[in-house]
Amino acid sequence: MFSRIKEDIASVFDRDPAARSTWEVLTCYPGFHALLVHRMSHCLWRNGLKWLARFMSHLARWLTGIEIHPGASIGRRFFIDHGMGVVIGETAEIEDDVTIYHGVTLGGTSWKQGKRHPTLKNGVVVGAGAKILGPIIVHEGAKIGSNAVVVKDVPAGAVAVGIPARILDETEAVRSQAAQKLGFSAYAVSGDMNDPVVKAIHGLLDHTVTTDHRIELILAQLERLGVKIEDEKATAEKFDPNYLNKIVE
Repeated sequence: MFSRIKEDIASVFDRDPAARSTWEVLTCYPGFHALLVHRMSHCLWRNGLKWLARFMSHLARWLTGIEIHPGASIGRRFFIDHGMGVVIGETAEIEDDVTIYHGVTLGGTSWKQGKRHPTLKNGVVVGAGAKILGPIIVHEGAKIGSNAVVVKDVPAGAVAVGIPARILDETEAVRSQAAQKLGFSAYAVSGDMNDPVVKAIHGLLDHTVTTDHRIELILAQLERLGVKIEDEKATAEKFDPNYLNKIVE
C-alpha cells in the first residue's frame, strides 16, 4: 500500500512541472486524493462491502469533483491532472502509467450487465474533455486529443482526435508535430475539409516539414565535411540566407 502511494506521488512529479513538494501533492492534488480513496473503496468492493465502497467513492466525488466507481480497476502510477469532472465507470480498466486530464469520461453505451466501459492500456494519455465510450480498447502508448469522442478501438501508439474520433495518419501526425513547434494545435483541421484556409495551413505545414528536413540534411553533410556547427550560432543566424555560404567559405 505505502509503495503504491510513493509511486503515485512520484508520478505527479514526473508529469506535472507545477508540483513543488511532497507536502503540496499530499494536500493540494485532488487527483491524488481521489486515487487514494479509490484504492481503499476498490478493496472494499472486492470484499463484498459494496455499499460502503460506494459511499466512500461518493465522498471522494464530493471532495474532489472526480467520480471513480469502486468497481473500476486501476493500475500503478495513474495520474489525474486537475481532475474536475472526471468520470470513470464500473467496468473500466486502466493499466499502468496512464495519464488523464480534467473533464474526461470513461463511460458506457449500454445498460446491459458485463463489460461496458473502456480499457486503457499502458502509457495512454487522454486529453481534457475527451469521451471514451463503450467496451473498447485504447492500446499501449496511444494519445487521445482534447474533446475527442472515441467509440472504436485505438491502435498502439496512434493519435485519435475529433468527433467522432479518427486516427491521424502519418502525414497528419507530422503536420501536428510541425504545428506544435509553431505554437498551435492542428487537431481541429483535417485533410478532408474543403476549406481554402485549411488547405493553406496544410500547405504551410508541409512546406515547413520539407524545409526542416532539407536543413537537417545540409547540416549533416557539413558535419561530415568536418564543419562544426554551434547550436546557439545556428539559432541566432538561421534566418540569414548567406550563413551557410559563410561557413563553407
